[in-house]
This record gives sequence, structure tokens and C-alpha cells, in this order.
Amino acid sequence: QVQLTETGRGLVQSGSSLRLSCAASGRIFSYYTMGWFRQAPGKEREFVLAITIAGGNSYPTDSVKGRFTASRDNAKNTVYLEMNSLKPEDTAVYYCAIRPLPYGTHEDETNYSSWGQGTQVTVSS
Repeated sequence: QVQLTETGRGLVQSGSSLRLSCAASGRIFSYYTMGWFRQAPGKEREFVLAITIAGGNSYPTDSVKGRFTASRDNAKNTVYLEMNSLKPEDTAVYYCAIRPLPYGTHEDETNYSSWGQGTQVTVSS
């Protein structure tokens, strides 16, 4: 089972951009998707975006469509979350998680087998 490590935490101003990375300890090409989730203070963790590892197809939640994109470098076993036009409401701890099989939905956390430790993103107004 792979271990995931997020990097790229930061404190940025509203309207800025930030890129998060999620590096896996092993090969990810056999997995289905990498998902990004976030948890804001006092709120439940929520789905942000998923990217298929084979095809690179991206499935963002409505609140980040047009602002967040994902990419992957399978040779480096790394997935990236590019966040643009950041808003204060994007402030949260961001987690990456890997999903082994194409069953269920991208949004369902129970479909993911490994999680990173999380990285803080703070957007000031």
C-alpha cells in the first residue's frame, strides 16, 4: 500500500495561485484515481477534485471548477493540484488520497485506500 505525502502548504492572498503536490511512495499506475479533499476549520472534510491516473481525466467539484486543475506525472508517482484565483473560503487542510478501483463515486471517501497527512492552505482576504 502506497504512502502519500503532500507538499506545497502556504499562506497566500485572495486571487493568488498555489500548487500542491502529492508524492506516492510507490508506483501509482495501477490505481484508478487520485483524489483531493479538504477540511476547513469546524467543517467536515469535503471532496475537491479527482484525476484518473491512466487518462488524466479530471473531475472537480462545482465550487472549484474553472479555478482548480490537476495533473499527474506517473513517472514520478506524483499528482499535482493547481489552484488559481484562490478565495478565503478555500482555506483548509488539503489531503490527497488514492483510489484503487473504479467502483463507487469520486466523492466517497470510503473508496480511497491511502491518505496523505494533509497540508495547510490559508487564503487571506
